[in-house]
Amino acid sequence: MPPISVHHPERIAPERIGLAWALIGFAALSIGDAVIKSINGAWAPTAIAAMRYVLGAAGLGVLLALREGRAGFSMPSPALQLLRGFGVSIATVGFFAAVTYMPLAEATSITFTSPMITALLSSLFLGEPARRETVLASIVAFAGTLIVLRPNLAELGLAALLPLMSAVGMSLLMIGNRATAGKASPLASQFFVASIAAPLLVAATVIGNFSGVPRLALGMPDWTIIARCALVACSASFAHWAIFKGTAKSGAAAVAPMTYVQLLVATVLGVVFFGDWPDGPTLLGSALIVAAGLWLWRAGSRR
Repeated sequence: MPPISVHHPERIAPERIGLAWALIGFAALSIGDAVIKSINGAWAPTAIAAMRYVLGAAGLGVLLALREGRAGFSMPSPALQLLRGFGVSIATVGFFAAVTYMPLAEATSITFTSPMITALLSSLFLGEPARRETVLASIVAFAGTLIVLRPNLAELGLAALLPLMSAVGMSLLMIGNRATAGKASPLASQFFVASIAAPLLVAATVIGNFSGVPRLALGMPDWTIIARCALVACSASFAHWAIFKGTAKSGAAAVAPMTYVQLLVATVLGVVFFGDWPDGPTLLGSALIVAAGLWLWRAGSRR
């Protein structure tokens, strides 16, 4: 007699709901990136990043005060929190500047080298062993990055490397996240990052304004630019909350591959709103980067 299959909807539903929250969160991140690209040189990328985190820190601070009171602002491991804020500052400026030069999908695909960079840096700073899978995935991702960069490096010069700068910043953030996991609530953890990134980015904006570089000149922004920065601050905060909610329901291992929905959404938004059709080599390079990241994730989950 064949075994009777018993379904447990109450067990399946939370995981599906969690994946849906994660997909919504990652899609919201790409929508915010498209809003940033719509500014496209109208204001300095350092100023856009600073405004995004000043508004984000203010909003998160109010929520933290309402939910946790004064105790929520007690910062554990200040040095590691500084690393997280520094990392997200580099990542934000690098990506915001990148999308003013490059198509959204190309810049997004290159930032997905971050898991490989994180694995390599973890072996240097956290003493984690460098596995064979990490080395091989990094080589494949690097090859994909070169394919995506091939026309931009010739046309843009060093500016084409801005997405890699963003990926390195995200890797520093991930290392800081790993080292501070469980030391504060998710809301407080978000606030600490934003509150450290905001003054760093304001300082970078002031320095850039007096550097003589035309693209970093501050000027007086149109009100619509401020409104778009506020929209990105809200959408990014919502996105991170949705991703956390999805992770809590489905688990980090199930949610991790969902991050690549960002690339799909970025590609669609780039085509629809900016007319950026990816060519064959760009699709090939992006596929190599995504495949390397998924393989590295799968190897890690098996272990």
